[in-house]
Amino acid sequence: MSNGTPLGDFLRARREALKPHDVGLPEYGRRRVPGLRREEVALLAGVSSDYYIRLEQGRESSPSAQVVEAVALALKLDAEAAGHLNRLCLTASQRQRGRGEEQVSHQLSQLMDGWEHTPAFVVGPALDIMAANSLATALHSGFDQFDNLALMVFVDPAGREFYQEWEQAAQSSVAEIRAAYGHDPASARIAEVVAELSARSEEFAALWKTHEVKSKSQEGKRLRHPEVGDLNIKFAAFTVNGAPHQQLVVYQAEPAGPTAAAFETLRALAAAPKQARAVEPEQPRETPPVTAPDRPLGHDALRYARPRSSE
Repeated sequence: MSNGTPLGDFLRARREALKPHDVGLPEYGRRRVPGLRREEVALLAGVSSDYYIRLEQGRESSPSAQVVEAVALALKLDAEAAGHLNRLCLTASQRQRGRGEEQVSHQLSQLMDGWEHTPAFVVGPALDIMAANSLATALHSGFDQFDNLALMVFVDPAGREFYQEWEQAAQSSVAEIRAAYGHDPASARIAEVVAELSARSEEFAALWKTHEVKSKSQEGKRLRHPEVGDLNIKFAAFTVNGAPHQQLVVYQAEPAGPTAAAFETLRALAAAPKQARAVEPEQPRETPPVTAPDRPLGHDALRYARPRSSE
């Protein structure tokens, strides 16, 4: 993903995002490089310039907790970014081994199935859709594939229509992958998704270089579905016990509001083909199928989705 170390890349990006006046330092004349100088960060953190330079260059990979805290304060990191910095300072032996199951448990799939009026799906660290209930699949039916949230935002043309606040969705998806990357910088899947998105979207590549960090939380979204129109939803994300790399995402509508009514319309549309097939008499096959039919991208079929091929 870069020629430096994860720790060095993060420190450099956050240092370059600050101006001297942001940290109470005077600014004289024109600067040859953006943001703060390494020497200024070292001064603010109370460490030697040589030591801080070694941190950015990857020659000092195990700083003390006191140094990490001082650097976080110097760079004005919020709690989430400071936590990300701490995780980047961990050695390979200190990182949690085993990322849990790579499939969604049967119990969780059953739970989502029971939420007929609530879209719900499970995402992995790289924002792959691992499982989804039928209403979540219907909600995202305007996309070419319901496979990876970041690819849907940046690559699929439907993304800019579906997400009414597209810039916010773009920033959030990048920051969420960056947060997951901090937990597992060696993740092959994250590296694969970042490489594909960087090659196919200049906007993603630019946002990825900012090293902004944000996990999924509770907030609102304004969406636009091609069949049921505008939707105002709230969503919540929950870490799955036993599989900490998985997150359950649940969308909610205001009771008795227009979005709740739209969800009901989507539910009916999703159920209509199944009902039609139930009453349609089975036609005899003249010849056996050559290949198995493609499975729908629904809750019982979705696991880690196949990566999209570059165009």
